[in-house]
Amino acid sequence: MIEMTLRQVADVVGVPAQPGWESVVVTSVEFDTRRVRPGALYVALRGERVDGHDLGDAAAAAGAVAVLGSGPVHRSDAAGMPVLDVSGLPAGEPDTGVHATAGDPAAVVATSGDATGDATEIGNTAVLHALARLARASVTTLVDRHGLQVIGVTGSSGKTSTKDLLAAVLRTTLQTQLPDGTDPEVAVVAPSGSFNNELGHPYTALRATADTRFLVLELSARGVGHIAALTAIAPPRIGVVLNVGSAHLGEFGSVDAIARAKGELVEALPAAAPGSTGPDAGGVAVLNVDDHRVAAMADRTRAEVVLVGTRPEAQVRAEQLRQDTTARSTFELITPEGSASVRLQLVGEHHVGNALAVAAVARALGMEVDAVAAALSQATPASRWRMEVTEVALPATGPAAVRGGTVTVVNDAYNANPHSMRAALRALATLGAGRRTWAVLGEMGELGDESVAAHDELGRQVVRLGIDRLLVVGDAPETRILGATSPVGPGAGHVRGRPSPTRALHLGAHLEGSWAGESALVPDVDAAVAILLEELEPGDVLLVKASRSVGLEQVALRVVDELSRGLSDASRTADGVRP
Repeated sequence: MIEMTLRQVADVVGVPAQPGWESVVVTSVEFDTRRVRPGALYVALRGERVDGHDLGDAAAAAGAVAVLGSGPVHRSDAAGMPVLDVSGLPAGEPDTGVHATAGDPAAVVATSGDATGDATEIGNTAVLHALARLARASVTTLVDRHGLQVIGVTGSSGKTSTKDLLAAVLRTTLQTQLPDGTDPEVAVVAPSGSFNNELGHPYTALRATADTRFLVLELSARGVGHIAALTAIAPPRIGVVLNVGSAHLGEFGSVDAIARAKGELVEALPAAAPGSTGPDAGGVAVLNVDDHRVAAMADRTRAEVVLVGTRPEAQVRAEQLRQDTTARSTFELITPEGSASVRLQLVGEHHVGNALAVAAVARALGMEVDAVAAALSQATPASRWRMEVTEVALPATGPAAVRGGTVTVVNDAYNANPHSMRAALRALATLGAGRRTWAVLGEMGELGDESVAAHDELGRQVVRLGIDRLLVVGDAPETRILGATSPVGPGAGHVRGRPSPTRALHLGAHLEGSWAGESALVPDVDAAVAILLEELEPGDVLLVKASRSVGLEQVALRVVDELSRGLSDASRTADGVRP
């Protein structure tokens, strides 16, 4: 963030600075006391297990100079520390577009879990509003005085991978341009993982400093208006919409509503500046022409529209597309200024669309096509559990069936929706050509009334792609659906008389033709791991994928760990397996 006095911070968030502390200089913000640095404004949030207001001593010891909170902050030092208490501010004033409300699962985030109780949510919401105001003030100053470029990325799937790829490409192409000693991580700021909500978004924006050239932001939504709110915090000049799918369908109600929400990004962009090029140009909307709902967003923006994809009308497109035996893609990157060859290090053909979007952004920032292609070809995965490939060398000792050789484990368990599931399964089919393939899948959450049908279709897709073995994890009661509404609130809802999504996935595969034991429904991670350790053979390829709440990454982590340690538990057998 830009350096500000406490008086300036107080003026921005709308509360008075405590007398005697007005000239204190704030140089950063932090909500985790373990990451507080000298000069930080500590953001106190209330969670299920920890109340940040009780951590004043830890924050002060780490160098915090003030607190942004919604109540008194505990300090053993009687002198205390200045607190900007925003609990008395009217909600939404001044309006940043952030309207976090009780019951919105993405609205309130704290250091140790979602807030509980109306008073807690109201307090956290006030703090998040204040943080949003501070982020908006800092970003506006950095754009006006230092030429900061803000890029926003959204879509139903692929946001995090595209954000990571864009940050990597920008850092690579900037290496020869940065002053000596400048950290590329400072020159290009992007959120870690999928930290893209009402806390992560302003927090990431406030990491940008006067030395930051590019701020890359990932915009997520669970309802109409959420993306518009995030764009109000850090207004982007360039916006990327990757796709519109059925992720969070339960919250939105329809795919068309999801499209309306994703399009809020391009509506927020500034008008195009005809005749201008490079970083001084006007707004640019990068749209995937291969997705008709995304392509239609061209009518919703004043910005210059750049189409990307494989269709001939795309200004930035892929030609001569092919995949090797490792499921990595090679293609010719075509732009109006020229072409260059790209060989991605990322696994899965779905990354081609992400790479084209990145190339279009880099082009809008004035970068040469050869440099962009080279940077795309160098980039490796940055966020964990997203098509994370591990080759496990099996030990020379152990059961004869698995002695020696290697097993390939693909951990894509960070999250899942129908679009990303299909992409991952296609990658598995390519990667496992000529080898035995395993898909270990769990529930895709937040699909609402479409959940059972979507899981049934997924099971059928597994069979159509020729995947050899399917393990469906989570043999829930037949009425349980993640994200459905139950008498006790959202979460594990009940729809009587319908199969659970996991059972629907298993039955879909069975009805499509997987009736000879190729598909099994198991109750939990332990059962899945036991089967894998018993039955994996040299050369096998294993994909693990489910929604984040399922925690299926543990299957991949445990299989890799136990195989690497010599199959100490390989003799275990699975209980409760039903073919």
